[in-house]
Amino acid sequence: MAGELFRKLEHDFLKRRDNALVKSVLAGNKAAFARLMGFYKQRVFQFGRSFFHNDADSDDFVQDVFIKVYLHLASFEGRSLFSTWLMRIAYTTAVNAASRRKEYLPIADESALPSGGSSPEEEEIRRITQEAIRAAVRTLPEKYAVCIEMYFYYDIPYMEISEITGIPVNTIKSHIFRAKKLLKERLEEVYEK
Repeated sequence: MAGELFRKLEHDFLKRRDNALVKSVLAGNKAAFARLMGFYKQRVFQFGRSFFHNDADSDDFVQDVFIKVYLHLASFEGRSLFSTWLMRIAYTTAVNAASRRKEYLPIADESALPSGGSSPEEEEIRRITQEAIRAAVRTLPEKYAVCIEMYFYYDIPYMEISEITGIPVNTIKSHIFRAKKLLKERLEEVYEK
């Protein structure tokens, strides 16, 4: 219950803050756009890494996304969170770019797990676990991998994933459920060997 209240307060704060910044940008304040970029640049970069798996292409992706955001900012109506609208543009841009390249590389990187301990044994277990997760996520169908990454790595709720991808909420839930089941099976196979 406290978690729901906190999430609602955070949602309301972000909506007011970002909507005020958007209005300021539309009134000609370029510094307000720089602030918006500052709030979301890392999130868009990490999302780009999910698709391109290297820093150079991810940096280009961030620039491309923010150029599109700037050019289409007047179309943002403020009904959803700015971050949802932004990630919708990022998702569409990434899917289009990835389909031209015919590849999707899930992120599942070192940020997926908190640092374990400091002993060499614990670090080795952490490294092996991360590699197993990376390998398992790479084997998922793209539609599952995208949904599970948004949900777990970016902490995006089902409804926002639906708004970003255009996939119905129940389908998102189904994709995440199936992805978790497949990951569990694949990780069990790794640890049985």
